Parts: sequence; C-alpha cells; structure tokens
Amino acid sequence: MKRRMMLRRILLICLFVGLFWYVTSGKSFMSIDHLPFAAELPRLGALHLTEASADEAYDAEEQNNMSVYKRVLPAVVNVTSTSIAYNFFYGAVPQQGQGSGFIVDAQGHILTNYHVIEGGRDIEVTVGKKPYKAQVVLRDKADDLALLQINAPNLKPVVLADSKNLQVGQKVYAIGNPFGLNGTMTTGIISAIRSVHGPEGNLIENAIQTDAAINPGNSGGPLLNLHGDVIGINSLIATNPNEQIEQNAGIGFAIPIDKAKAVLQDFAQYGRIRRPSLGIVSLPIGPELASEMGLAANAGVLIQRVLPGGAADQAGLHGGTEQAYLGNQLIYLGGDLIVAVAGQPVTSTQDLAEIMNQHRAGDTVQLTYYRGKAKRTVTVTLGEAGAQQETET
Repeated sequence: MKRRMMLRRILLICLFVGLFWYVTSGKSFMSIDHLPFAAELPRLGALHLTEASADEAYDAEEQNNMSVYKRVLPAVVNVTSTSIAYNFFYGAVPQQGQGSGFIVDAQGHILTNYHVIEGGRDIEVTVGKKPYKAQVVLRDKADDLALLQINAPNLKPVVLADSKNLQVGQKVYAIGNPFGLNGTMTTGIISAIRSVHGPEGNLIENAIQTDAAINPGNSGGPLLNLHGDVIGINSLIATNPNEQIEQNAGIGFAIPIDKAKAVLQDFAQYGRIRRPSLGIVSLPIGPELASEMGLAANAGVLIQRVLPGGAADQAGLHGGTEQAYLGNQLIYLGGDLIVAVAGQPVTSTQDLAEIMNQHRAGDTVQLTYYRGKAKRTVTVTLGEAGAQQETET
C-alpha cells in the first residue's frame, strides 16, 4: 500500500515537471489558430505612424504670444505680504497674502495694488526665483496703487503705454501669479471701458474690463497690449457671491496705466500725490429735491460750503446760508448749483469725482452753475485736496 502511494506521488511530480518544461520551452497546447474565437481576433499588420517634424511651425499669433511672454516675464514679480493676526488666546500668528507686481525701472521700483500689501509688516518680492526684501515707497489707497523698491541687479523693466485711446475688442495679455502659480499668462480682449468701485471702495474711472482670465494672485500684475506694453494694472474680478472661493468669471478689471503714471509723476515731482479739488462741501441734487427747492435745473451738485482759500472760493462761488433739514441731515440752501465742469454734465457727486480724476491740481477748467435762476460760467484753477479735507470735492 505504501509502495503504491509513493509511486503515485512520483508520477504526479513527473507530470508537473513535464508540463512546466513544455510550457516554458515555447510550445503551446494549442495554436491560437485552433481556438474557437480565433476568427474573431483582428490581424495586426505593419504599423504606419505619422510623426511631427522636428521643427514645429507656429503661426503669427502664436509667435507673438511667445515673444511677448519671453520679453515681459522677467519684469513680472511675485509679491508676498506678511501681517500679524491674533488667535483666540491672543497669540501672534503670521499671515501671508500674495499678489503680483511689475518692475518699472532699473532702480528697482515696482508697481502693484495697495490691497496686495495692505497691513503688511514685511514685504518680499521674488524676481525669477530669488526673493528680495522690499521697501514700501508709496501707499495710495484712493487709487489702489502701491510703489515698492528692491535692491537687485540687472533688472528688466516693462514699457508703459498709454491707456486713453483703448478700444473694445483690442487683444490683451495678463501675466501674473494666480493662486501662487508663478509666470502664468492668459489672453483675451478688452470687453468694455467703464467706471467701477475697487476693493477699497474707491472709484476706478475708465477701468479696463477684460475677459482674460484673472484670478486671486493676479492683482498688481500687468495687463498688456499686443506689443507687450503695459496698459493697465490688474486689480479685481467680478465673482459669484455664492462661491466660497473667488475665481475668474470672465469679468476682470484693470486700473488704466495713465492713472498710475500721473500718480508716479506727482510723487516724483512733489514727493506726494496732488489730487485736484474744487474746495467745496457739496450735496447731490435729483429731480425731486430740485423741484422741492425750486432750483433752476433738475439735477446737479449744490454747494453747501466753500472752503476758505480753495479753488471755488478764489473763483467767487458761493455756499448756502439758509439752514434746513433733509431727514435728520442738516443742509444749507441758497448756494450755487454746479451743473457742468470742463464741458461734462454734473448730475451727482460721483460725476464730479470722475471729472476730478481726469485732471490734476493746477489745471484750469470751465465750470457752469446756477445762482438762483441765472446761469453762469466761470474759469476755475483746481486746487490740491488736503488730508484734512476728506469730505471736500
């Protein structure tokens, strides 16, 4: 019995060894041609592949895109602002915000948005891959602009274009660091030129609306024309209020570069920004108020008070003298009603602010107003808004 079992084991071992040799020696139990589904299998013949040539051709538009990117990228920087917040236990916790900027001269001056560096104690600028500590030279909250400076060699500044003759449909590029992705370029067109309110509540007149993808981190970066010259500073995006994360919706806005150039020129010449001012405290008048007050025009800006020594005072304009209440607000009646400045109609204080943004302190403008029922015109030399005159126009 034991002998039989031993022989059976030997036979099984020999069978397995034989099968293993048969399979591994390259033979098969059955040719694939004899399989029942062999007729259904496709026959693979010789492969004929089409490969791209070594020198890939680019069309004129692609070549221009690449040329602009290569030329401007070295001037676009990453701006990191570090501020201090406090946790539940009043412990200091560093917080960082990121944005973009661009080099405007070989001395290391960099333009960006005010809201990018707002509240920052330490500002760092990364050029290429090298970080530099930055000094804030100018903070301009009203225009959402900031000027930084770094000490770095071999800087390549951008070229600043004009923004006064921009046209809807014009092609534009945006280069920046959206979501921290350095050196990102997007393209689009100018969708509109319109006035909008910036992130600080400031009015951005003639803001450049574009459908070029702009996302958080693009703020402060350049908006470029077809030649790669800067026409604007990317500043804000329109977002869905229900979205938890701000992201591009095809509507972005840039501050026109002419505004930035005027600010820089003032700063270079006077060491400060000289904002134009009429030197008045004013009240916007609509048709209903104009009717109740018996004014000669349906809309305008009613002078409440003329600031002593200001532009309006020197031009002989009058403020109100008769006290009245508009709800709980004390107002003054009897002042001059401004209806136009520099040939542009004025129907609100916003209209007046937009016109002021088009001029500089020292400019001379024609002002049209009503004194009682008499319509008059006077030449006014715009003054400079003082820091203590925040309510003036």
